[in-house]
Amino acid sequence: MKKVTVLGAGSWGTALARLLAKNGHDVYVWSIKKEEVDSIQLKHENAEFLPGVRLPENIFATGDIAAALGDAEMVVMAVPSTAVRSVAEQAASHISSAAVVVNVAKGLDPGTHARLSKVIGEYVKNPVAVLSGPSHAEEVARDIPTVVVTASEDEHAAAYAQDMFMNGFFRVYTNPDLVGIEYGGALKNVIALAAGISDGLGFGDNTKAALMTRGMREIARLGEAMGADRHTFAGLSGVGDLIVTCTSMHSRNRRAGILLGQGKNLQEALDEVHMVVEGVPTARAAYELAAERGVSMPITMAVYQILFEDKDAREAVVELMSRDKATEAE
Repeated sequence: MKKVTVLGAGSWGTALARLLAKNGHDVYVWSIKKEEVDSIQLKHENAEFLPGVRLPENIFATGDIAAALGDAEMVVMAVPSTAVRSVAEQAASHISSAAVVVNVAKGLDPGTHARLSKVIGEYVKNPVAVLSGPSHAEEVARDIPTVVVTASEDEHAAAYAQDMFMNGFFRVYTNPDLVGIEYGGALKNVIALAAGISDGLGFGDNTKAALMTRGMREIARLGEAMGADRHTFAGLSGVGDLIVTCTSMHSRNRRAGILLGQGKNLQEALDEVHMVVEGVPTARAAYELAAERGVSMPITMAVYQILFEDKDAREAVVELMSRDKATEAE
């Protein structure tokens, strides 16, 4: 039995806390929201994000980050991508030098466009691994069979995370391509927004299949430009995560996209989803990275224009369909 700390009490952090507790570890969940701490500590339920899911007695919640992190052998970063930098800075002095840090957020740093493992590494000297793949919290919290992947620049950290998380309903592979795993997990959220917009406009399966296929091509192009292995995008953190995020109503990004396609503005869509929609800040980061690197990402550009330039969604689709002729390899 080990002490594990989960920083963040959203649906994903809570689902992973439950998994780790069922694996026999004492799990401390940290949140800045008193109502989340009280719900988990007193009622053994995250009433806001995972209502009806009973949490084991060996999960403890606190608002004291120092107490949460003391002597933890593994630290799970489960805060939104936009909060990773501030939480890593706040946590750094309290993390044991022997701990492995595992980031489970999927996004890019909004200020620098850096991968999140790099951001965490600016503040902690510990080995940093990431956990990614097709994995809705709502299903993991109900022991529905799920398969994910972990990666790290430190192969021992990846193997450690694999051992800690893996059980009979949660299978974990390792992959040496940390860059590809992080870009796949982040960028698929942008394409999921596009898929949702397509649904909201009333388009069909043909349209979504095209968006997913050409969207994966965009993800791979930018990922390769940033140093990833293109084969990674055919795996769990690439096409696997793309499929589940573009097709499921558990997907916040798809739900937000549907609302945008139905004519709601960005703030209205975010308010209605009432959860973090990682594809929104990632769309800006990906758009700017693509411009810096000279990478063609027309779907990402269209999503960016809809989100931040009030582009009409139907007009954006017409423009995508009317682009110059090209080969499929382009």
